[in-house]
Amino acid sequence: MDHTVIISKLEYNINIIKVMLKNISLEQARWKPSPQKWSLLEVICHLHDEEIDDFRQRLEFALLNPDKDWKRIAPDKWVSEKNYNHKNFKSSTDNFLTERKKSIHWLKGLTTPDWNAEDNYPFGKTMTAKKILVNWLAHDYLHIRQINSLNWSYLAKVAPSIDLRYSGDW
Repeated sequence: MDHTVIISKLEYNINIIKVMLKNISLEQARWKPSPQKWSLLEVICHLHDEEIDDFRQRLEFALLNPDKDWKRIAPDKWVSEKNYNHKNFKSSTDNFLTERKKSIHWLKGLTTPDWNAEDNYPFGKTMTAKKILVNWLAHDYLHIRQINSLNWSYLAKVAPSIDLRYSGDW
C-alpha cells in the first residue's frame, strides 16, 4: 500500500473520531459496559498516549534514528495508572486531535523516507517503518470499531425497553 494513502487515511480519521465523539455527555464518556472494559474517555486517552509515545515516536526512530532504544510502554496499565476515566473528556479529545494533526504535519513533511528502514524494537525483533505506519492505521480502525461498539452499547443501556434487533444484528 502506498504510504501517501495511509497518511491520508490517518488524517481522515481525525474527522471520523471527532464526529464519533461529538455531543457525548460526561456520563456516557465515563460509562463502561463492564468493569474490565474501557470507556470512551479511556479510549481517547489511550489514543492520545499512543499517538505520542508509540506510533509517531517509533516511526521517527525507524526512519531517522534506528539506533535509539524504544522506551517501554504499558498502554493497558496506563488506563488505571494515569486515571484516564477521571480526566476531562473534551480536553482529552482535543489533545488527541491536536497530536494527530502534529503527526500528519510531520508525516507530510518527510522527504523521501525509506519505508523499508528497519529498527530493532524490544523483544529482539525488527520492525520496518512501513509496518509501523500500516499498524498505526490498523490501530485507528480497531479503536474506531471500539468507539462504535461503546456508542451502540450505551444506546442499548439508555433505551432498555427498546428492542434494537430491528436495526440489524450487532
